[in-house]
Amino acid sequence: MSVVSASPISVREDEPFAHPALFYRGLPEFLAGTVPFIEEGLANGEPVAVAVPGDRLAPLRAELAGAQARVQLLDMSQVGRNPGRILPAVLLAFAEAHPEADRVRIIGEPIWLGRSEAEYPACVQHEALINMAFAGRAVEILCPYDVDALPPSVLADAELTHPVVVQDGVSRVSASFAPDLALADHNRPFPEPTRPPIALPIDAARLTEARQLAEAEAYRAGLDPGRAADFALAVNELVTNSIEHGGNRGSVRIWVEDGHLLAEVRDAGRWRDPLAGRRPVDPEQRRGRGLLLINHLVDLVRVHQADNGSATRIYLRTHS
Repeated sequence: MSVVSASPISVREDEPFAHPALFYRGLPEFLAGTVPFIEEGLANGEPVAVAVPGDRLAPLRAELAGAQARVQLLDMSQVGRNPGRILPAVLLAFAEAHPEADRVRIIGEPIWLGRSEAEYPACVQHEALINMAFAGRAVEILCPYDVDALPPSVLADAELTHPVVVQDGVSRVSASFAPDLALADHNRPFPEPTRPPIALPIDAARLTEARQLAEAEAYRAGLDPGRAADFALAVNELVTNSIEHGGNRGSVRIWVEDGHLLAEVRDAGRWRDPLAGRRPVDPEQRRGRGLLLINHLVDLVRVHQADNGSATRIYLRTHS
């Protein structure tokens, strides 16, 4: 297959970070927009990683032929199932694994047909936060969007979170680029549970009780011992964080809904750092790892912040 290069343009000449969105229709356009990006990076001696849904990997391998061994290929539907895990475990992890490189290239497709209604706001927030996480770094992250499969509202959000859009081999500056607006727009109140949850007030004296409740509800939901332990640990970290930063008083609710076990912690605190839980940390670091650990343990983390406090929901599939 012949491919046409569509090199993204830069919005600011003094900004080394580039974050273009690739709008494509069908597999040929996907390959035409991604393969030259990869090959150009390899020709420049740049480390290259690709994280896209699994059905895209085999065609990419075929196009790259012998060069595929020089590219880190990942199934985004696995490594990025939880959007909050993509920055620390995929994008930042790859970039920081190559400190000697003059520039790093990554392709990341976090939004595809089949993302749930609950997952989507977290995906948009992830795309917005990429701009903050990589500002000033010599990294280029190309984010493909399937124009045929995704609704216009998703493409409009992509224009908000990406300074440049590449389509039909042409690069243009996004006139609506406003990642802060995307973050605010998707900071939405959660719908109420569809069934009555188990609720528990929390404070420092009830930390053990909250973890025991989480473990009991996990077994009741049919999770195996390993997944039940993951859920209990995630709830423990959420409650601990709430006690330390949320006024030492709040509540936890646990219930099953749409094939997931959910826990929600509400308190009077607010998350001041938008990138909390999304940066890799030193394994020897003793504190400040709780939110990152939660992102690695569960399938989805959602946060809603209001004037009077915040609510955090975690989701774990009841069947892996």
